[in-house]
Amino acid sequence: MKGKWLKWTLLSLILIIIIVGILYFYNQKHKRLDITYIEEELVRDNIEETILSTGVVQPKNRLEIKAPIAGRLENILVKEGDIVRKGQILAWMSSLERAALLDSARARGTEELKHWEDLYKPVPIVAPMNGTIILRNVENGQTFTVSDSVFVMSDMLTVKAQVDETDISQIVLKQSARVVLDAYSNETIMAYVDKIAFDAKTVNNVTTYVVEVLPTKIPPYMKSGMTANVTFIVASKENVLTISAEAIKFQDGKKLVMLKSKKDKDKDKGKDKGKDEKGIEQLIETGITDGKSTEVVSGLSEGDIVLVAEMKIGVKDPSSQKKNPFSLFGKRPKSNSKGGK
Repeated sequence: MKGKWLKWTLLSLILIIIIVGILYFYNQKHKRLDITYIEEELVRDNIEETILSTGVVQPKNRLEIKAPIAGRLENILVKEGDIVRKGQILAWMSSLERAALLDSARARGTEELKHWEDLYKPVPIVAPMNGTIILRNVENGQTFTVSDSVFVMSDMLTVKAQVDETDISQIVLKQSARVVLDAYSNETIMAYVDKIAFDAKTVNNVTTYVVEVLPTKIPPYMKSGMTANVTFIVASKENVLTISAEAIKFQDGKKLVMLKSKKDKDKDKGKDKGKDEKGIEQLIETGITDGKSTEVVSGLSEGDIVLVAEMKIGVKDPSSQKKNPFSLFGKRPKSNSKGGK
């Protein structure tokens, strides 16, 4: 009994697959490709050719400041975010011997403590370069060793962007760029290329190069670790003839557009009632592109109208929709009901 049920189930599935296949090929047979044309007039506009990338805000030079000897922090003079200059005193510290001596003197009174403080001076911790304190790892009274990082500072913040190897040839030093932080998506930071890595990184068979982008002016809200979108400006032109990139077609290494003929223009004005022209192919030369618009160098003039093809899938023969592929005569059976009188 179980074997018979399995057999009928299998036969039913095969029959369903055959019916679905017949319906699919029947529908494909009666489809056609409709091509309509949208008119687009050549206009003058500004255009930029860019490369998009993502990156992370990081210090250009990150420096960990460690004390020359083990000891205890007596007085910290800076906080995170402070801008300091080279040689500036960041904190005063005591060696372990001085700290023990002062603790002993403090127990004997104020005068004894002052005597030893004047006699045994503290050691300063100074900034080794100009920059910003981005991390403070200690508090007053805390002890530390020579291996502990007391402060972390950076000279300036930069964006380290990952650029694909196919685009790296278009990146050059001092090239202009725009940076938009994910946390402040409405703010644009102008920047320029400061450094291009010579060594590539390959992750999941994708090869990229790290390009350091330096802001011309670092805003106060920019912080280390933020994610950024970087736009490298490869080229830019103003007041040039442009058309949409989809209006251009490629044939044998040449670039062509469908130009609306003069006959078509006159017909639209009512001067020509002749045959409906679909335009003529026109060879053009192009310049830079932003992916949506393309500069036209030659072949077209301002005010020319090009035709942009738009393809839609339609029905080859609308009357064929009345036919039933499963009817012996290829038509749906007529209904016996009649409407009206």
